[in-house]
Amino acid sequence: MDELLDELRKRKYERWFRAADVDSDGAITRQDVVMMGERYLRARGIPPGALQAQQMLDTMHGFWETVIAPADADKDDRVTSAEMTQAFAGAFTDRARYPEELAPVADRFFDPADDDGDDAISLTEFTHIFGSTGRAADDECAEVFHALDLDASGALSRTEYHRAASEFFYGDDPDAPANHVFGRLA
Repeated sequence: MDELLDELRKRKYERWFRAADVDSDGAITRQDVVMMGERYLRARGIPPGALQAQQMLDTMHGFWETVIAPADADKDDRVTSAEMTQAFAGAFTDRARYPEELAPVADRFFDPADDDGDDAISLTEFTHIFGSTGRAADDECAEVFHALDLDASGALSRTEYHRAASEFFYGDDPDAPANHVFGRLA
């Protein structure tokens, strides 16, 4: 990647980091990852004992183990923004690996967000995902949602949703609307 694209991915990963650092202490821990899932479940009104809640928490623990914890270069059980950015830049290089690396986590957010079970996410449902987990303002969510709704159907299909998640983590297009799914980039 050229220098401009390196900077874009760095900014995206730093924005994601700010959303994932739930307690805002400058590091992501296993607890932050769990709290991110819990924050989402609360926003969706899913009770702690529900099957969806357990599936979400299992997925988040797996996300910690397979994606976040390996970024902990100094093995202190705390992943800093620098560690995360470096790890993401190294890990998310092959978009073909999205189905194994991130799609299961993305599906765990998609499925409960699809409140009416129509296999699509409305603007309201989308705002719950990124407003609660990404700390994005409602107007930012609406702007991004409409840009990601490629067929202008008023809902994001699972395909559109996965395309956006893949673009955010793997993409290098500075004009891609998916760059802003966790809030506008600085």
